[in-house]
Amino acid sequence: MSARERAAGTGTAADAGDRVAVISGGSKGLGRLLVERLLVDGWRVATFSRSANEFVKELQVTAEDRFLWEAADLTDPDSLREFVRTVRRRFGRVDLLINNAGVLHQELFLTTSAKQTSTLIAANLLAPITLAHACARSMTQQGGGQILNVSSINAIRGYRGVAVYSAAKAGLDGFSRSLARELGAFGIRVNSIVPGFFDSDMTSDVTEQNRERIQRRTPLGRLGDIHEIADAVLYLISPDASFITGQTIVVDGGITC
Repeated sequence: MSARERAAGTGTAADAGDRVAVISGGSKGLGRLLVERLLVDGWRVATFSRSANEFVKELQVTAEDRFLWEAADLTDPDSLREFVRTVRRRFGRVDLLINNAGVLHQELFLTTSAKQTSTLIAANLLAPITLAHACARSMTQQGGGQILNVSSINAIRGYRGVAVYSAAKAGLDGFSRSLARELGAFGIRVNSIVPGFFDSDMTSDVTEQNRERIQRRTPLGRLGDIHEIADAVLYLISPDASFITGQTIVVDGGITC
């Protein structure tokens, strides 16, 4: 296996079409699109969410041999570790982890309860750390892999009402950089991607007035398209990005520049 293959998380297993991707929150939104595109690219894909929807149920029939879904809760570390164990029993390996799932709650900091704060930190920081720990153990044994953490522009630009969520996502970016240092020697690349505002469940409650304000403040004059975010993810996990690790890649139309 070449150095480029190890860094890309491909190697001989990729040549055989045996690559295994773990995607958190793959039943809808960006996670769903990544599940679809990785399946088309020949990956075997495992994902979890709190409940199965029609998308998941359809793939359980049409892609039964290459798709795995299990119920798991971001705020329950034991369920996340058990999910990764199930993936390894089913597919034998883990080549890629995309920490996509997250929970956004908008509320002024002074009125945010301690319980809500704990939930946001658990879902947006502790859950990705737990999944990375479980998947990295498999990756070190097989000679390489990749971890990609989906962050948020709230991690690099302050916004009212999302202080705790911002703290968790900023922590995720810092975690990515330090983890890249630790795991590089094992042939494991770790990066984070920072999407700007794009149409998703998390932005569905944005008012038309605020949407127009965001577009005016974005140099490219529009919100992002979910496919543009997915394109950036697929680039970062491809052999073309085999020498990129420890980086935070911002895909936001310039709103944070």
